[in-house]
Amino acid sequence: MIPPRKIRQGVRVGLGVRLVARLVPLAACVLAVAGCTQSPASTRARARYTLMQMNLCLSGVAGCYPKTAYPAVLDEAVARIRSQHPDAVTFNEACGGDVAQIARRTGYHLRFSKVIYARKPFPCIRPGGRGLFGDAVLTKAAIASSQAQPFEAQSGPERRQWICVTTGAKVEACTAHLATHEPEEAPANAPQCAELKALLARRASRGHAVIFGGDVNRLSPCAPAGFWTRSDGSAFQDPGSQQVYGTRAFRSPTAKVIPALHTDHDILLVRALRR
Repeated sequence: MIPPRKIRQGVRVGLGVRLVARLVPLAACVLAVAGCTQSPASTRARARYTLMQMNLCLSGVAGCYPKTAYPAVLDEAVARIRSQHPDAVTFNEACGGDVAQIARRTGYHLRFSKVIYARKPFPCIRPGGRGLFGDAVLTKAAIASSQAQPFEAQSGPERRQWICVTTGAKVEACTAHLATHEPEEAPANAPQCAELKALLARRASRGHAVIFGGDVNRLSPCAPAGFWTRSDGSAFQDPGSQQVYGTRAFRSPTAKVIPALHTDHDILLVRALRR
């Protein structure tokens, strides 16, 4: 027979085990909830937005084209997108067929806008069959709408323009390639910069988060009041001409320049946090 004292101790031990068994899952649950609500790192990771800006020199006629070692320039762009996973990619000096190929290989959504050159669309050459010359925006999120329009100020044979896309995440991503410093084009750069500033301000007034990436061919920004600015000022190739602007919906922006082997501009990568 078990002594009564041993029975009482057994009861106390049994109750303690059952109590601990009930408290452990409760404590784990509390810790899990606390971790979810108090982990700024995980919150930041979910809210991050990244834009990648590239000028690919793909027309086939520019002096920088031999460096592209076509199609190596496309492989490089695809590799950079796959490694960095940007939410949006803005392209200047692109070709319709080439950016369509990049979009297919990366799984991104695409909008392309052709550029008028010498009063007509310009087919990319060397080799041909790559589509028309122009600008493009790729996005990871589905594109709900897009709009493109030439600037009013123009000088030289190339009719410069802007393009913006709106995604289902209520983000507007825009790009433009402003007039160069060449004597026949230079007079249009400052007026186009002013137009770009007004355009971005109008689109921001609609309440959407607006972000722009482009080759503006100038060191001073074209960002409206209330936008932050980042550039490729530390780039080895043509520093400062590629710029990214964003509204306050994107917080704490940081810029990184990635060297590019097959074009005459390095790659500008800007990461920010979404409000």
